[in-house]
Amino acid sequence: MGWTRWGWVVTVVFGLVLPGCGQRRAIAPPPVPFGATLNSTAADEQPRLSYSGRYLVFTSDRGNQRRVHLYDLQRRQLIPLPGINQPGVFTDQPDVSADGRYIVYVAEQYGKPDVFLYDRQQLRAEPLTRNLPGEARHPTISGNGRFIAYATNRTGQWNIEVFDRGVEAPTSLPGGEGPGEIPGD
Repeated sequence: MGWTRWGWVVTVVFGLVLPGCGQRRAIAPPPVPFGATLNSTAADEQPRLSYSGRYLVFTSDRGNQRRVHLYDLQRRQLIPLPGINQPGVFTDQPDVSADGRYIVYVAEQYGKPDVFLYDRQQLRAEPLTRNLPGEARHPTISGNGRFIAYATNRTGQWNIEVFDRGVEAPTSLPGGEGPGEIPGD
């Protein structure tokens, strides 16, 4: 029932040799001082991948301000997000829908942390929790973009709430390569 000496040798040899045999590899480019790519010399954090793996949303302290960025791994370039990153407004904690059309994030645009939904097709950000008392944080979005969950302390303790955009809201297609014509794609 016990391990023989050869069993341990085979386990150690395969454990040291096999991990290097796969097709795994890092695909991120090295940091660039001017920040026109995925990595910069500033803090780049909070990465979230779309379902298909094409889009990567993350935060960065480029330009001495926390901002949300979207990177297209297929084209290896940053995608402009007009309307998200306002001067002097802290943006953080992003997530992205399955095909990259919708981005949810936290911003302190109205004096408290609120969850926003950004539509890349409409180039528009919408506050979802502005009228709720208390703070909201850690948003996540469903693959099709219909549901957004987040933590809120509006009752005096932190709880999870789910925001339903409704059956009439335009949605993304899970696993799709893109939601059609999106500026910057």
